[in-house]
Amino acid sequence: MNQAKQHNRLIDETSPYLLQHAYNPVDWYPWGAEALSKAQAENRPILVSIGYSACHWCHVMEHESFEDQQVAQYMNQHYVCVKVDREERPDLDKIYQTAHQLLTQRPGGWPLNVVISPYDFVPFFAGTYFPKQPRHGMPGFVEVLERVTDYYQNKKDRLREHGVAVKNAFSQIEASSRGQGSVQAEILDQAFEQLASQYDPVHGGFGSAPKFPHPTNLEVCLRHWARHRHTGSSNPKDLLIVRHTLQAMAEGGIYDQLGGGFCRYSVDDRWMVPHFEKMLYDNAQLLPLLVDTWLASGDTLFREVAIETGEWVLRDMQSSDGGYYSTLDADSEGEEGKFYAWTTEELKGLLTDNEWSAAEIRFGLRGQPNFEGKWHLNVNAPFDVVAQRCGIDHEQTKALLNSVKQKLLQTRNQRVWPGRDEKILTAWNGLMVKGMAHAGRMLGRNDFVQSAEQAFDFVRHNLWNNKRLQVTTKDGKTHLNAYLDDYVFMIDAALELVQARWRDGDLDFAIELTEILLQRFEDSQYGGFYFTSDDHEKLLHRHKPTQDDAIPSGNGIAALVLSRLGHVLSEPRYLEAADRTLSALSASLHHYPSAHGALLLAAEEYLYPTETVILRGEDSLLEDATHMYQQNYAPRRIVLTIPGDAASLPGILNERVMRAPMTAYVCTGVQCLAPMMSLEELRAHVQQSEPDSTE
Repeated sequence: MNQAKQHNRLIDETSPYLLQHAYNPVDWYPWGAEALSKAQAENRPILVSIGYSACHWCHVMEHESFEDQQVAQYMNQHYVCVKVDREERPDLDKIYQTAHQLLTQRPGGWPLNVVISPYDFVPFFAGTYFPKQPRHGMPGFVEVLERVTDYYQNKKDRLREHGVAVKNAFSQIEASSRGQGSVQAEILDQAFEQLASQYDPVHGGFGSAPKFPHPTNLEVCLRHWARHRHTGSSNPKDLLIVRHTLQAMAEGGIYDQLGGGFCRYSVDDRWMVPHFEKMLYDNAQLLPLLVDTWLASGDTLFREVAIETGEWVLRDMQSSDGGYYSTLDADSEGEEGKFYAWTTEELKGLLTDNEWSAAEIRFGLRGQPNFEGKWHLNVNAPFDVVAQRCGIDHEQTKALLNSVKQKLLQTRNQRVWPGRDEKILTAWNGLMVKGMAHAGRMLGRNDFVQSAEQAFDFVRHNLWNNKRLQVTTKDGKTHLNAYLDDYVFMIDAALELVQARWRDGDLDFAIELTEILLQRFEDSQYGGFYFTSDDHEKLLHRHKPTQDDAIPSGNGIAALVLSRLGHVLSEPRYLEAADRTLSALSASLHHYPSAHGALLLAAEEYLYPTETVILRGEDSLLEDATHMYQQNYAPRRIVLTIPGDAASLPGILNERVMRAPMTAYVCTGVQCLAPMMSLEELRAHVQQSEPDSTE
């Protein structure tokens, strides 16, 4: 409990995570000059605590330690305490997560608590969650801080040596991204073989609990299938891995069986019980993957789950102004998962006897409940089994279970909702614009496309200031110099959006962003892109991301969009920048291929160039022509349907004019066919060509 509602310096921040801590007795500062100067003036170490609003263990540590007067008193006396939202400041998070791994030789996580020198900001201690009191072999938080305080005050020589060692380690990381190698086709198959060896053939996914979705890895597997399916060298596992994993997730508890959308991860191997927060970025990546897997496999489950996920985005995650919110919390009323869980008595009281019978079979509601004495819904039996055991036909079963879902959803909506982090992040909006635009285009859902357009326009109107992107906005306050991810995810979004529905200006905006990307982020000497711009705040390390984490690597997406935009516009500068990126990062890619999913996608389109299709003509003919290209999974194809009356177009597109009621320009890489002037000619070409063949 706060006393007399006294607040600290976080009260003026935009981040809901920081605002959650604004009434802690800890004298929190946001990261900035005031905190850093105070630490230097008073010769105090800086305790940097990093988390995010939907983080369950962040909440636990706050309640146990940061709301405790005695803990806060020690922190305030010996440290300058800085709170960081990792979603607003991924630059700091990437640096200090890397430092945690260097110092502890194990991966980090959230909350991340690091103690850094006030003079050079080098960390000399790092850890994640600590309980207030010693528990489960973990020391208490104040006990940890006491040891760190003693080290800082009494081990100055070791502290200096430690600082040199950490800086040298960061220098070695930087040197590893300065290669001048080449990417060979074998790397794509090597990456797939690594992923296949990590695949769980029993429950789907990669590795063991906790199970994360890893959508980029699944896309690598799906593309492996597409690349090899016409050559006779396909691996029977590639499509199986994707279908099995997505089906297990879609029927498991990681998927919200009532409201749609995926949770962050599953705490068990079977995808049954999730960590309940829903992140915009996970769903943004899974949505187009579901659509593509439906196109590749024909399995309508993936189409249905994609639709439900898109509808969840429209209903629960889009602001009235158009931008997409960031997260839904795991907790409500102080309990993780309370919003989503049911007692048997609740379920029976809401449903008719017939509905209960169907629900009991469908969701396996017998025996011991699967989540802390309650039921969290998982699909346990397919429709035909439910129909057989209930003695009804398939359509009656579907209607009965739809009634179950509607009743339960309506009741659940009356509960106390989990908190929603309503800050709007440029990078995550870019991911979801791409996801919604792709789903809308392939599913024929104009409302999804319109949603994507609204979010894209929101970013352009609210987060694009003085010809530069900014990171975040909430309640009218927009701030923070944007990162690599913000630029490349928005460029990628624009490339998908113009395929879903041409609008004058969208591609021009992508070009503006691309020019800033090259000017402000590229390593002009060695190639590749830094996470921060050349005029960003000077930090301990200027990171050049290579491996994917929860979202794709910024360098991977940079190389991909530069390649694609270079082919669309016939712009050699963009193609050369993509090549430089792959060359600079080839050593990292070859060292551990499967950890570099986004770079693998870019490498594939470097080795097997993008097919670009430009359609110009009358609306009715364009609609028929576009429809031809929406029937198959073709990941290396870009189709721009440009109305004949479109305004001045950039690059070579200005030369792709309408020469007949309809004209189609088809190129693979830099090689182009003669323009096709009729639907019949184009249809014959589509039918005889083998999409995605690598021959």
